[in-house]
Amino acid sequence: MAENLLRETWADLDSHELRLLLDIRIGGPGQFDGRDINPNKFYLPLARESCRVELTFRDKKVVAVAPGPAFDRVEWQKIVDEIENTLLVGPAKVGREYSFSGFRVPGSWRGARSGVQILPPPPDAPRAPVEMAAHPFILEFPILSAPEDLWRITNYRRMRDHRRLSLLLNVLLTARISFEPRRSEHFWAYIPAAPGSGGNGESRWLQEHFVAPLGAPVIDALSPPATEKLIEVEADAYYTSGGYDGNPLRLPTDLDESLCRYTDLSDANRSKFDRAAFWMDAAARQWNTSVSSSFASLVSAVEALTERGATHRVYCAQCQTDRTHEVPGAIERFRSLFETYAPDAALRKRRTQMYELRSGISHGGELMQMDHDLDFGWDPPGWNERELHSELWSITRLAMRNWLKKPPVNNNEPRPEAMIG
Repeated sequence: MAENLLRETWADLDSHELRLLLDIRIGGPGQFDGRDINPNKFYLPLARESCRVELTFRDKKVVAVAPGPAFDRVEWQKIVDEIENTLLVGPAKVGREYSFSGFRVPGSWRGARSGVQILPPPPDAPRAPVEMAAHPFILEFPILSAPEDLWRITNYRRMRDHRRLSLLLNVLLTARISFEPRRSEHFWAYIPAAPGSGGNGESRWLQEHFVAPLGAPVIDALSPPATEKLIEVEADAYYTSGGYDGNPLRLPTDLDESLCRYTDLSDANRSKFDRAAFWMDAAARQWNTSVSSSFASLVSAVEALTERGATHRVYCAQCQTDRTHEVPGAIERFRSLFETYAPDAALRKRRTQMYELRSGISHGGELMQMDHDLDFGWDPPGWNERELHSELWSITRLAMRNWLKKPPVNNNEPRPEAMIG
């Protein structure tokens, strides 16, 4: 058996960070060799006699690094020292990047425990001229920094954690929170004429992109807060209000606690929540192009949190005890998660309708009325589907927040404690 150079003490090392480090220190571009036979083997910097290390991938992760014909053990020891003495230990820094809020962000907020800070955009940053828009703000958050010559790793951590935090805030806040996608689109946009010009405006082919002053993307400590502070609202009251009310961004009083709960998740549970948060974000992005796809994404968000085993241990709100029951299929897992984290027995039939509609969409047998351009506002077919979508959106966010508050123990045993509203 080939020697595996990976160490058990590197369990917390991100495979993407390892891949970046090897690309910097070993070189690239890398090669396959006999890909039909070994689709998960990759050789750096090249294959065969030029190979220094051989990578084995499984489940999208590097699970083994083996010496190649050109392997240099002294060089590898330097990489080992770099991983153990720098990549896994810090130093701690602060990453910074723009996100966007459905409500304006005129002030700042700082989480004392999480180390996360929300800042308003600087005075010279672009601002939307209307209230119903994606309003820019700066997120600051803790990251571990790599040495200067490994900036690619530091920047990867900054972009990764900014994305995760933005997706998390999109679940925890009532405002739509988004970030600029890395794969931007080009589209036709209408540019109105200047007031009083008498013109009709014009259409232009533009790229989706936001540019604004940010300053250093990584700094030593949090920036000074703004003079104005964002208003905090008691969590129970915060989540009972919804929709746009003309006020700037407000936050729940337990936001810092929720951010810490996310940080404290096990790797497996954090991966589940990240997938669910991705699908929640996708549902919002898809709304304008396909309500059907948006609906299916909401169901995927729920399914990301469900257990895949033959049995599932849940807390029964009715009998106030744990019980183990069989999970015969996907639809029952879907309903079971809601019964645990958004309990309401009267909605069991509705949740079955939700899953059946999603199944029809996913298998090509169904499209929602709005995607046929047949939605006339009050007609029963279209209106019923709109209500189903709105209801699924609301209870999915509720279930995700409750799941984060009391995630499964050992990935299959939710703890029976009070849920948030």
